[in-house]
Amino acid sequence: MYWIRTSILVQFYGLSTVHMSVKNLGLILGFLVVIAACSKNQKSEPGPVEHSIDRQAMLINYADNIVVPSYTAFKGNLDFMVKKGDAFNANPTKITLTEFREAWVNTYISWQKVELFEFGSADKFVLRSYFNVYPANEALINANILAANANFDLPSTYTSQGFPALDYLINGLGANDEAILSYYTTAPDATKRLAYIKKITAQMNTVFNQVYTEWKSNQRDTFVSKVGMDASSSTSTMVNGFVRNYERSIRSGKFGIPSGTMFNGTVSPEKVEAFYKKDISLTLAKTAHQAATDFFNGKNNVGIEGPSFKTYLNALSATDSKTKGSLSLAITDQFALTEQKLNVLPTENLNELVKTQNELMINVYSELQKTVRLIKVDMTSAMSITITYTDNDGD
Repeated sequence: MYWIRTSILVQFYGLSTVHMSVKNLGLILGFLVVIAACSKNQKSEPGPVEHSIDRQAMLINYADNIVVPSYTAFKGNLDFMVKKGDAFNANPTKITLTEFREAWVNTYISWQKVELFEFGSADKFVLRSYFNVYPANEALINANILAANANFDLPSTYTSQGFPALDYLINGLGANDEAILSYYTTAPDATKRLAYIKKITAQMNTVFNQVYTEWKSNQRDTFVSKVGMDASSSTSTMVNGFVRNYERSIRSGKFGIPSGTMFNGTVSPEKVEAFYKKDISLTLAKTAHQAATDFFNGKNNVGIEGPSFKTYLNALSATDSKTKGSLSLAITDQFALTEQKLNVLPTENLNELVKTQNELMINVYSELQKTVRLIKVDMTSAMSITITYTDNDGD
């Protein structure tokens, strides 16, 4: 490039290389030294690196064998929960309440298997915001019930709808079934409270069906066709959604915030998932973590693995920045270590665990944090993926 710059400068000054004076040559050479120094100090932002790997095969496996089948299974559970909610609305009895609760539990567990799909249509329609922002805001829920005109599309109402709001309304209003049922039978605002439950389930059904319908129609084809490495590519948005869910929903939401590790030791047992039900918090956490593990491995609902983040990293010969060993192996090993910590938790009631043995919650958080480092830093770096969401906890 040096001779090109010399030629350009010679032409710029109107000089020939033959008749150039010593003085002019000295001026030009000095100018070239300055340019060379500036060029050396300039650092361009690295762009995405195109790898000769069949990303489309990976995208097809995720779309056809994991995302759509998981959404289909969730839809079956959600439809059944809506049906049982309608039955409770029509006739609020102990039997219909029990059946509604059981359907809510099964659907909430099923949700943990699809919540991590924070890309494509789920990201477009902010699906998680309508389904699982907790803890529920009791004051806002009760105000909305009385007002009877809550706009569920406003972000300010996310804590008054979805699974957490239903948890409060069917598990948290009283010490026993009789006390809870009185809010739907003899209380002055019983009709409004029933209508509010109907509003919640209808909203969940509407928003999810938007996401599901898109995936079944054009979203799937769009997803598998965007095989590039730019920020809007399917690989980039899928990796970002996966990492964001693991970091925020599993690590922070289920363990970091309740245990106080996210807020300088300020313990918040009331911020566990399924706070009012009490006895399913651990099941929800285990299900979500297993779903993340399976997603990384490209494992479908019948246990068969296909092209995935794991195979992608192996094709890149990606290494752990600390041990310099296989990155995919380091991640799968860390998933297993976290699972071990989850399995030794002595109770389903994470609210109680925070109060009595919080060190066990912190132990799980610590293992989750190690995984975050591997997938958010090492994995994205190996794949040449830029993290596009923002956080404030410095990973």
